[in-house]
Amino acid sequence: MAAPYPPSTPSTPQTDHEPPLSTLVSEATRDLSTLVRAQVELAKVELQQQAQSGTTGGVLLVLAAVLGGLAVYMLCFAGAYGLVRAGLPVWAAFLVVAAVLATIAGVLVLIGRSRLSKLGGPKRASAAWRETVETLKRRGR
Repeated sequence: MAAPYPPSTPSTPQTDHEPPLSTLVSEATRDLSTLVRAQVELAKVELQQQAQSGTTGGVLLVLAAVLGGLAVYMLCFAGAYGLVRAGLPVWAAFLVVAAVLATIAGVLVLIGRSRLSKLGGPKRASAAWRETVETLKRRGR
């Protein structure tokens, strides 16, 4: 099978429809550089979007911590003394109240953590990069 263009030698003048190899390499390098820059920018945008959506999960965790702290001071004393008034020993009343508050705080932590765990990496940028690598491998053969 013959090559599409005859090999260029110093004795063979180049025609107008065949750009020099240096021009082709320069254009390919420029295009590849532009492609890599665009993919890096896409990854940045995706990560910024995910950081913003991750704020909700972080806010829930902070809210759980603040409510847990306030609840320890207010509800422990009020609830425990209410149970003491109902006939439980002081230590048992405080233990019951602490167990209830720990359960509520645990549920809030689980909800916040589940929201944060739904965040992933830059999916579109990763897919675009894999596609670029595969395309370059196919063309390099």
